[in-house]
Amino acid sequence: MARPFMLGAVAYDPKVVTIWEGFKPWFEAAGLPFDYMLFSNYEEQVRAQLAGVIDVAWHSPLAWLQTVRAAKKRGRTARAVAMRDTDQDLTSVVLVREGGPSSVAELKGKRIGVGAADSPQATLIPLLHLAEAGLEPGRDFEVVRHDVLLGKHGDHIGGEREAAKALLVGRLDAACIIDGNHLGFARDGTLPRAGVRVLAQTAKYDHCNFTVLDGVDSSRFEQLLLSMKYDDAKVRPLLDLEGLKEWRPGRTSGYALLERALDRFEGFEVA
Repeated sequence: MARPFMLGAVAYDPKVVTIWEGFKPWFEAAGLPFDYMLFSNYEEQVRAQLAGVIDVAWHSPLAWLQTVRAAKKRGRTARAVAMRDTDQDLTSVVLVREGGPSSVAELKGKRIGVGAADSPQATLIPLLHLAEAGLEPGRDFEVVRHDVLLGKHGDHIGGEREAAKALLVGRLDAACIIDGNHLGFARDGTLPRAGVRVLAQTAKYDHCNFTVLDGVDSSRFEQLLLSMKYDDAKVRPLLDLEGLKEWRPGRTSGYALLERALDRFEGFEVA
């Protein structure tokens, strides 16, 4: 029997199992033999894809760029074949308490909290924003990392939540989080609706995508993925868990900020 089309995903939350256990029979009913493999971190998922263990990877933006760069060294190419509607045009924010700094320049000499070291949205992109505004991390301000579940690339939002809480109690002068979590933390009570404000906001960027290497025929997977409809009762609960209403064709124009961050802050290459 031929090997099924194999997807790789990082298990940053128990719901990842529910999601792909749900999608598996849907793909198989549509005629695509399908299975998935879970990884504890993105670096191992990148290596597995390069080794041909998996056909498609549900990659973080950092894992996407790690794959692109590692593949190029091997004379290969990577494609972003699909992504969620909610992966496009995101921003991160730098939060301060009311009465705190009123400009980015006033963050000089302060303590700024970020998420995990490998989080694009809560560390790399916000630190790039501050650096390009003239404040060099580690020189002009202290970077306070909240390394919750390194290897998950910030998909686990615990680091951002810790940074937000530390800001509230005065252990930090500012905190960097993705804008969506700013809203979510206001809804769940982590952050009060008053008392905290946005000091700075990054330019827009994109998040996760399904990545395929050259030589892998993913056409049927792409066709089926993009055909999913939110009003289909079989897939709607799974789409809700994954946080989207529609899958869209992949694009790479939204990774420029993270590319600049990787060029500026070293140590994220995958061999």
